[in-house]
Amino acid sequence: MNRQAQAVVLFLVGVAVLRAGFTDLYLRYVKAGLQPLLLLAGAVLIVAAAATLWYDRRPPHTADGGEAEHDEGHEHGHAHREPRVSWLLVLPLVALILVAPPALGSYSAMRAGTALQQTPWGYPKLPAGDPLRLNLADYAGRAAYDHGRSLGHRHVKVAGFVALDKNGTAYLVRMALNCCAADAQPVKVGLSGNLPPVLQPDTWLEVTGTYTGKRIKDPVNDGVIPFLEVEKAKPVKAPRDPYDESWNG
Repeated sequence: MNRQAQAVVLFLVGVAVLRAGFTDLYLRYVKAGLQPLLLLAGAVLIVAAAATLWYDRRPPHTADGGEAEHDEGHEHGHAHREPRVSWLLVLPLVALILVAPPALGSYSAMRAGTALQQTPWGYPKLPAGDPLRLNLADYAGRAAYDHGRSLGHRHVKVAGFVALDKNGTAYLVRMALNCCAADAQPVKVGLSGNLPPVLQPDTWLEVTGTYTGKRIKDPVNDGVIPFLEVEKAKPVKAPRDPYDESWNG
């Protein structure tokens, strides 16, 4: 690939990164706190593209500092013609700019083991309110490892997307990120009780229910999957940041 093609690829990557960073698209790839670094990376790539193009177009210099004369025949005889097929590398970048990929959903969730782990510092007392809004991981941890002691008979309200296993068991899921979508892992809560008659995978639901002692082992990694006894459920719009557990519907 010649320098002009390299400059085009660098420029398109930079544009794609900046477009993602200035919109909510970047939240499909990395945590919100990494936005400044993403914008900086995009700007650096565009500057690198401009520098590459400038370097390629500047006239060559002789040893005494003057501009060298071009020997077109000599250059033509020794120039290597890059295959045009190399420009196909640009197509995925154009697609990245024009098409926003979906966030990770039920397909990924059901092929990865639950990320739920016991917290070493216990579970603090919950605030007043009925129903009580909790993020999915908080309910799951209290249900699985605190055995519902801090939940009691209180009504809780959680939100997530629907996933179904091969037996038709329904789960409410949130994907947890350490850094980026590549390391995303699901936190799963099984649903029992008054479920909607039709459940579509990847539909976002806000569910109100109570603690139940029912739990199963995740077949992928033997992790604990607690359940929630559903009293009512309603579809909700997917959150701006699908990986941010502070969103509660």
